[in-house]
Amino acid sequence: MNLLMKPMTKMRKVLQMGLVIILGLVLVGSGFWLGWSSGRKYPENIVVTDAANIAGPTGTPSAADFSVFWQAWQDLDQYYLNNPSSTDQQKMYGAIQGLLASTGDPYTEFFNPKDNAQFQQDITGNFGGIGAELGTSASGTIVVISPLAGTPAAKAGLKPQDQIVAVNGSSTVGMNVDDVVNIVRGPVGSTVTLSILRAGWSAPKDFSIVRANINVPTVEFSMKGAVAVITLNEFTQDADSLFYQALQKAVAHNAQGIVLDLRGDPGGYLEVAVDLAGYFLKPGSQVVKEVGRAVPTQNFTAQGNGALAGMPMAILIDGGTASAAEILSGALHDDRNVPLVGERSFGKGTVQQLFNLSDGSALKITVAHWVLPNGHILDHDGLVPDYAVPITDAQVASGQDPQMAKALEIIQDEIAGTPLPPKTQTAAAGAASTTAQ
Repeated sequence: MNLLMKPMTKMRKVLQMGLVIILGLVLVGSGFWLGWSSGRKYPENIVVTDAANIAGPTGTPSAADFSVFWQAWQDLDQYYLNNPSSTDQQKMYGAIQGLLASTGDPYTEFFNPKDNAQFQQDITGNFGGIGAELGTSASGTIVVISPLAGTPAAKAGLKPQDQIVAVNGSSTVGMNVDDVVNIVRGPVGSTVTLSILRAGWSAPKDFSIVRANINVPTVEFSMKGAVAVITLNEFTQDADSLFYQALQKAVAHNAQGIVLDLRGDPGGYLEVAVDLAGYFLKPGSQVVKEVGRAVPTQNFTAQGNGALAGMPMAILIDGGTASAAEILSGALHDDRNVPLVGERSFGKGTVQQLFNLSDGSALKITVAHWVLPNGHILDHDGLVPDYAVPITDAQVASGQDPQMAKALEIIQDEIAGTPLPPKTQTAAAGAASTTAQ
């Protein structure tokens, strides 16, 4: 009996305790209901007092007065003419978009669940589009970073730094890059019309481009005399192995120098840039440093065998050379003084990190910037060529390539051991661009 009585006594105590807790919750709930009901009648008093200084992630109160936000929300809810057509969820997403837009950084963005799913698809597979990498200029306009080689965009005549002022007749003012990309992409075989404003033009011109399935050849190889020309169109996941195959061809042809053509290369995977640098730099040489405010500083160094560290080289760049392509160019230039030939690069030198939110939406936040071995920050400034060589549409149409000709001339001098030609004044003027503090 005693063995049975003890559990019963214990159970009774548990039940009593449970009743006390439930009663307490009822009282708390009643208090909440009364307070909420009162707040419905006098919302200004409740909202202003309770939401003025919301604690941030560190536990310290925010300096912002959040009561203003809730007052704005309430006024919109009460007075906006078309309010019933706008859900609270849409208002919240709009508020988050405004929060990120307040940074003024075009690469810091909010993706609602639908846009996030599309973004994930875009970075993992092929797509129907025109084959142009788009971005945002320092002034906030949507521009072509680079038309990828052989794609409809390149065949239509788009150029790096072309401003996209309208898509299918709709102005791009107020749009971010993803808004424009979502309009430009579409079914393969359909047509999209871009209104383009190019430097030197007095008015925009329309380009009608037929969308295609985009699958760009990553690496191209050719020989020009004793010089191997390796064109890298994008830093994709398979670029390292394809680049290695091109180097094997260069060795088989007994190449005495290399022109690395990164014109129109919009970049891609940082790891690929670091891996490729390993062919041309001594092991342990710094390639780039990632420096942020709230993320650890990371140093990326060459880990290859440096088999081609002494090979005469020149690198071709232009306004479409961006991101990982700028990192590789800058690292070889800073470490080995490899000449840069062509035009100033795009200047995409920041790092974005994706933060997934609980409802399937996401934030893409700029968390760091790239710093080259000499301390140069790529963002906005880009790389200034040692030998500035412009190229005109007429020259391209006639098959001329003065930039390639200059690079080959430089390598021939390197092979012969003769002094290189003097660097241009443009490069000297750009030497004082932004550096890390």
